[in-house]
Amino acid sequence: MRKLSEYVEMAATEYLHETGSIELDPRWIAEFFQDQGVLDDYPLLDLVAFSGLVQKALIVKSERAKKQARRHIEKVMAVAKRRRKP
Repeated sequence: MRKLSEYVEMAATEYLHETGSIELDPRWIAEFFQDQGVLDDYPLLDLVAFSGLVQKALIVKSERAKKQARRHIEKVMAVAKRRRKP
C-alpha cells in the first residue's frame, strides 16, 4: 500500500506530463482515482478530497517551475550584461 502523498505526487506529475496544464480535469482525476488503486487503498477517502490534494500539488509544482525559470533567466541576463561590458 502506497502513502497517500505518493499517490498525490504521482497523479500531479502524470497529469502535468500528459496535459501540460495545472487545471485538473475532473474526468482525468476520477479515472486515476479508480484505476491506480487509490480507491482500493483508501476506501474512506472521497474523490473530491483527493482532487483537492492533487490540485494543490499542481499549483505548488507550477510555482516552483516559475521560480526556477525566473532564476535561470536572471542568470542568463547577468552573463549577457557581463559580456557587453568592455
